[in-house]
Amino acid sequence: MTGGVAAESASALARRGGRERLSLALLEARNELLSRWAQLAPAAAAGSPGPGELEGVRPVLRARQPATDSMARASSDPPRLAARAGWFQEWWLARHVQRSRGEAADATSPRLPGIEPRAEGWLRRAHAEDADAIREYLGQTLEQTLDLLGHAEDDDPGLYFFRLALQHEDRMAERLGHLLTPLLPPPRAQREPIGVPAQRWRLGSAAGTAGQAAGFVPHGERWAHEVVVPEFEIDAQCVCWAQYAEFAEDGGYDRQECWSEAGWAWLQKDGRRAPRDVEQLAGSVLVSRAGQLQRAPTQQAAMQVTRHEAEAWCRWAGRRLPTEPEWELAAHTASRRGFVWGDVLEWVAGTARLFPGADGRVPPGTLDVIVRPEGDDGARSGVLRGCTSATPARWRHPKARRFAMPHDDRQRSGFRSCAP
Repeated sequence: MTGGVAAESASALARRGGRERLSLALLEARNELLSRWAQLAPAAAAGSPGPGELEGVRPVLRARQPATDSMARASSDPPRLAARAGWFQEWWLARHVQRSRGEAADATSPRLPGIEPRAEGWLRRAHAEDADAIREYLGQTLEQTLDLLGHAEDDDPGLYFFRLALQHEDRMAERLGHLLTPLLPPPRAQREPIGVPAQRWRLGSAAGTAGQAAGFVPHGERWAHEVVVPEFEIDAQCVCWAQYAEFAEDGGYDRQECWSEAGWAWLQKDGRRAPRDVEQLAGSVLVSRAGQLQRAPTQQAAMQVTRHEAEAWCRWAGRRLPTEPEWELAAHTASRRGFVWGDVLEWVAGTARLFPGADGRVPPGTLDVIVRPEGDDGARSGVLRGCTSATPARWRHPKARRFAMPHDDRQRSGFRSCAP
């Protein structure tokens, strides 16, 4: 990952910065969100070329999800995501009378009235014609937030919801960035896997020490604990489209031995033939992005991959997904040896669970919560590590964790492999 020192500094300010730093960060985050939204407006209006307009298109290996569905999302998501950023700040700050209590606040406490009666509807669906009203709402909510921040206690409880609002604002900007071609991960030349010696590692983020507050530590990272990590070998970068296409062209989606029992059941039900939004894997990779069909570089990290697909690729290749300790250890210690992360969120092995010492009570407003299974299929949520090329530097943290069900392909997710 490039810019590691700068990202680490920005992350420290987001997690432990006081009122003045936080005020500047909130302004910067809102400007970035508005900038990304503005960049998407021309793309949404331009429409999309059909596959026949791209030279050299071969017969497709189609995903179940049609590209036209993604094109519809490309035009409707930006105003909705922008509105959500303003609503989140208002809901947890201006309308939340217990905001000064921080994590001890009651998430279900009554709220003050909102300033925009249309805001709740925008969260479900917003249109291009709502843009001016949403921008005005964003200006009003940010003004409220900064005014409240100026009178807040300059400690962890007093700043908790402001730091949470910053994380959410940047998360919305990240999702907008996923629709922008300039923020796609770059192609990377393949490097040899990296060997990492056996050692002990502190997995997770540390609590505050004597005289120093913990700052903003997302619930999923709590708390640091020592683990023993045996010697292992890990890919230097994520599996790319060229590597993934080999799996599909070798009949990977038809070979039951490559899939877990749950993965094969999902595959038969879903009818998947490629990752989400992929319209072609044969010869070249054709993907629907921001309402347009684009040819993806073959050395770019494969994206929109479910964990079922990641596991199947690994079995096909005679490898496996890394464990959480392996991934985190490599991200911290192997960057000088070519370990690159931050292109896509990365699936790791195992089911999601809290670390030892974590409070079972989820703090109010938490963005990354372990998904509870629905139904009786036995599925459990998995873990995604790292960040994406569209993630603001404040949240490019190697200890960050996100959670999603194994069949979830809505996020920009990919993977790398380890030796058996």
